[in-house]
Amino acid sequence: MASSSGSSYPVRYLALFGAFVALIYGLVFLTGDKSPTPKLGIDLQGGTRVTLTARTPDGSAPSQDSLRQAQQIIETRVNGLGVSGSEVVIDGQNLVITVPGDDSSQARTLGQTARLYIRPVIQATSPTPPGTPAATDPAAPVDPAAPVDPAAPADPAPQNRPFPAQDPTDPAAPTDTAPAEEPSEQDAGSEPGAAPTESTPDETADAIAEAKALRQSEDPTVQQQAAATIDCSAPDPLQGNDDPALPLVACSTDGTAVYVLGPSIIDGQQIADASSQFDTQQSRNVVSLSFDTAGGDTWAQFTAANIGQQAAFTLDSKVVSAPVIQGATPSGSATQITGNFTADSARELANTLKYGSLPLSFAASEAETVSATLGLASLEAGLIAGAVGLVLVLLYCLLYYRMLGILTALSLVLSMAAIYGILVLLGRWIDFTLDLAGIAGLIIGIGMTADSFVVFFERIKDEIREGRSFRSAVPRGWARARRTILSGNAVSFIAAAVLYVLAVGQVRGFAFTLGLSTLLDIVIVVLVTWPLVNLASRSEFWSRPSINGLGAVQEIARARKRAAAAKTAAAAGAEKEA
Repeated sequence: MASSSGSSYPVRYLALFGAFVALIYGLVFLTGDKSPTPKLGIDLQGGTRVTLTARTPDGSAPSQDSLRQAQQIIETRVNGLGVSGSEVVIDGQNLVITVPGDDSSQARTLGQTARLYIRPVIQATSPTPPGTPAATDPAAPVDPAAPVDPAAPADPAPQNRPFPAQDPTDPAAPTDTAPAEEPSEQDAGSEPGAAPTESTPDETADAIAEAKALRQSEDPTVQQQAAATIDCSAPDPLQGNDDPALPLVACSTDGTAVYVLGPSIIDGQQIADASSQFDTQQSRNVVSLSFDTAGGDTWAQFTAANIGQQAAFTLDSKVVSAPVIQGATPSGSATQITGNFTADSARELANTLKYGSLPLSFAASEAETVSATLGLASLEAGLIAGAVGLVLVLLYCLLYYRMLGILTALSLVLSMAAIYGILVLLGRWIDFTLDLAGIAGLIIGIGMTADSFVVFFERIKDEIREGRSFRSAVPRGWARARRTILSGNAVSFIAAAVLYVLAVGQVRGFAFTLGLSTLLDIVIVVLVTWPLVNLASRSEFWSRPSINGLGAVQEIARARKRAAAAKTAAAAGAEKEA
């Protein structure tokens, strides 16, 4: 490569780089969401930070193993929600979730992280005052062709339950059932993250015991009393601390229904998978649910014995869904939850069911909105500083290397263009978000690219000092500079890789962008800078000392040549005299 005298190699390298950049921006503008902007981190676009405090039934400190397991499950849940640039870190007995973006409901939804159970519904009532229109009784026969209208009133139907029916003026059926053969979702329009965030983190054992005595009693009379007196808008001392082996009186997540539930039949950890999808045949969003072997067998037996009854999915001692069982589900088969879902509510329920079961209960002790004002101000200051530094570097190159400085500027511009396109694609493909630390890594990487140019140019000057012309000095200088450039970049890349593996949080973003810009430095120097300088060395215009700035070096070479000639002549004269 360095010894080639033809011009085809430099042109091929430039064409290869042009194809590389064209491919990058073709993917940017022709695939995905086609947005030409990279994703930004929380320090640049703002977001929400939620602090979850771990709670145990006896008030003791949670184990680190339980916290780490909960952290892993919540991180998986974050990925399932498609939230990019999020962090879940352990801070003492707390888990701190940081989610970038304007939509704070995502972070608050992630705060809904307690243990998940499936319980049979014994009775469902509404906490609304008498006179409120009743909802459709899930046990009553419904025309399968009836349109879905959960808001439509229906005559109260008698309760077919082991416990006494409610007053006829008080709707006995839950408000979350949907008509036809579809089990509906009571919280399809609710916001799970809207649960009160003012709950006391350290609930005392006495408060939990008192709530259990009332709401987890096996006495039907006590259950009726709890259902009539429960305040669904107040903080729940039983949140996440209910005993799955006992009955439970619980509210729906939106507070529109109160349920008397039987003991748990399936633990949330037995849910193998849950996903949302759009049923094109019936034009509605559905949630598909599957269990592991033991859970599938239990669910098959339960559905076969309870057709027409409801099954409640409880998370944090609240009912997130109470669909009606329309038929037996064979063991090993997926079951489907349907209702008046939007795409977002179906996806939210699927992720709640899939990732909701944790080894600990958590209370959202703090939720705050993080402003991007400081980050944007820092970004503006950093960009100004970087631009000033870049201009000074280019001015120095223009003064010291003359027109070769223009090649330096062109190489840096092409490097930044390639990096920008790659960051946009990484944001789409791996949810990479650019933060202040990542920008710092890019600036340092671009500075290293400028260092590579300096090494190359100085090698050329060394060759010219030895008496070679500009044209012959370029390939020889490249052959010597290439080893130095590759060695320096290899060291930098190894350092960035080690830092990425060992670091956490924003430091990993710094290491990632530093490693990325280091790799692109090699690409730019090999495919752009070297070919451009090689072509310039073949040009009569660029070979002029006043243009390439190498006149002083060439004068040194001529002086050395004259001195060597004079020394040779003097030696020859001395031999003649002898």
